[in-house]
Amino acid sequence: MFSENTIKQLVNYKTPFYYYDLQLLHNTLDEVVKQSQKYNYHVHYAFKANTNKKIIELICNKGLGADCVSGNEVKHAIENGFVSQKIVFAGVGKNDDEINYALSQNIFCFNCESIHELQIINELAIKQNKVASIALRINPNVDAHTHQYITTGLEENKFGINPYEFDTVINLIKQLSNIQLIGLHFHIGSQITDLVPFKNLCLKVNQINHYFLNKGFDIAVINVGGGIGINYKEPDKESIIDFSAYFKVFNDFIELRPHQELHFELGRSIVAQCGSLISKVLYIKNGINTNFAILDAGMTELIRPALYQAFHKIENLTAKLHHLPLNKKYDVVGPICESSDCFGKAVELPETKRGDLIAIRSAGAYGEVMSSRYNLRDETKSYYSE
Repeated sequence: MFSENTIKQLVNYKTPFYYYDLQLLHNTLDEVVKQSQKYNYHVHYAFKANTNKKIIELICNKGLGADCVSGNEVKHAIENGFVSQKIVFAGVGKNDDEINYALSQNIFCFNCESIHELQIINELAIKQNKVASIALRINPNVDAHTHQYITTGLEENKFGINPYEFDTVINLIKQLSNIQLIGLHFHIGSQITDLVPFKNLCLKVNQINHYFLNKGFDIAVINVGGGIGINYKEPDKESIIDFSAYFKVFNDFIELRPHQELHFELGRSIVAQCGSLISKVLYIKNGINTNFAILDAGMTELIRPALYQAFHKIENLTAKLHHLPLNKKYDVVGPICESSDCFGKAVELPETKRGDLIAIRSAGAYGEVMSSRYNLRDETKSYYSE
């Protein structure tokens, strides 16, 4: 990803900043479109992964829809060219203003996560003289075997409607005049690197899809969410994941009726590898047991390591220019006044010094979009290669 010419160019920018390889994003999107179109699948981009305008402009131009989890994400999607009929609005806690705005824009679907939410959307739709299309977010109780903070498909998670509530939900929907059930929605978690949980999801979807048909609901849309993981350890080896294998699992194991559409909500797998957080070394602090490389970027720019103990590959780009060997270990940390402000412990790097340019890889998803102004930090800028 980082040629010598690219590194020499990046040296000119004030750190820290996000750097995006738009050609890699373009190639990734082409592969998503190619592999999903084999089966006539519909792909919505998960806005929560990255809302950088250049990123979503390219995604929109490729014809993807938008998966939004807040009213402002819905607004951002519409303002940046996404058509309303390709926008789905998910989220466990939609407020009235957000629902009203989405209703006024005639979005494709609300993914509803509770009985109470169905009632509120119906009440607000009546006031606008609208009929809201909804999908039920189902909790399939499928273990994604991922980090506890990013698993979403188990009964103990806050997301979704549980199977023991189905009869109550069905009876309620029959009474609500201003909602129309068009879909069933599932999402079992994020950064899933084994395809087996998706096979297990398909088997659960088949059961639930059949259950609703027997209850008189011939569902038009099955939405299986996203969650396919990326290679954080070797980003250059697998800069684009195997979308062919991913979509094939659903083709092989999900049982759709002829008229049913299958929808996906992909985020990380589209944008993560195209982005890196670029920083400089402020200080080297050598100790008896631990050496520290203190950067000018911190958890305010990339919170994933502090929040999830997430791994990101860390590279010394300056040393890469001089082809220096990996020969020393550092705890790579930021300047924030928190002990959790650490990007990696015992990271093997070349001999590192003040002013060296550091790349924290695979940061295109849940990086810039989760940045903060804690410690009154400056806003992080972005730069791009076309």
